[in-house]
Amino acid sequence: MKISILDIATLGDDLNFDAIHSLGTVTVYDLTRQEDVIERIRDAEVLILNKVKLNRDNLPYAEKLKLICITATGFDNVDLDYCREHGIAVCNVAGYSTDSVVQLTVAMAFSLATNLNTFDGYVKSGRYTKSGVFNCVKPVFREISALNWGVVGLGNIGRKVADIAKTMGCRVLACKRTPVADYPCVDIDTLCRESDIISIHTPLSNETYHLIDENRLAMMKHGTILINVARGAVVDETAVCKAVMDKKLGGLGVDVYSTEPMQPDSPYQKLLNFENVIFTPHMAWGAIDARQRCMDEVAKNIESYLTGGKRSRLV
Repeated sequence: MKISILDIATLGDDLNFDAIHSLGTVTVYDLTRQEDVIERIRDAEVLILNKVKLNRDNLPYAEKLKLICITATGFDNVDLDYCREHGIAVCNVAGYSTDSVVQLTVAMAFSLATNLNTFDGYVKSGRYTKSGVFNCVKPVFREISALNWGVVGLGNIGRKVADIAKTMGCRVLACKRTPVADYPCVDIDTLCRESDIISIHTPLSNETYHLIDENRLAMMKHGTILINVARGAVVDETAVCKAVMDKKLGGLGVDVYSTEPMQPDSPYQKLLNFENVIFTPHMAWGAIDARQRCMDEVAKNIESYLTGGKRSRLV
């Protein structure tokens, strides 16, 4: 079985790939530019990829291809219709990064709610030493238990965030297409109006594109903390940037961007020196435990295919 991994650099160089190597002859590429895809898929029977785009322009050249394994939950980079028409199996990996994303979400919320960047800078700058005062309690912060936490999207990740928020004593509001019994489910406008912390965990779709826009930012309480660990375009980045600069938002945590990596012309560039803003490089999913789990799941998907199974199959 000839297996090609097209963009291993997106997964990190610190993982154990023994399970993959045990299944066939493996060719590994750090990254694959779109112009190199055709040459690199010609002889492969199994392709493992993360962000590389496979479509009608390049897939016809992969005449030996039997299985595509996506090292992610999303699959918009693979033309499923073409694969279905030509008998190419496609698998993804779901649920592998839930704990990792939840961890970053909660870390951002707690840090922003407690003004950790500001207090850390106060000490490291020497101002604390020079002050002669044993403490500093400004800027003012509130206990998490006194806040309303709005969770947009109550899937595996959103639900776990909601559970932690509830454990901390927050009143949790959820925005979910299908209401559930254990959390108050409200429409997005109500959630924006009543929440002190809002974390976004919904997929990007036509319905969720710019879900958080200028109008909904205006509905929010003064000082609301907004966290986006879903997809960049779920929020209007220009409007969010303005809300921070106008001090409408009290804190902002962002792990995802409408164009990745963050571009020089991104509106977020204006916020790079703001103490109440945390930017991370789309790493919420990437705890080493989650990344290794992802590759182990890919190996299991290949094993299942080889024995006639349909584990994690999209097509």
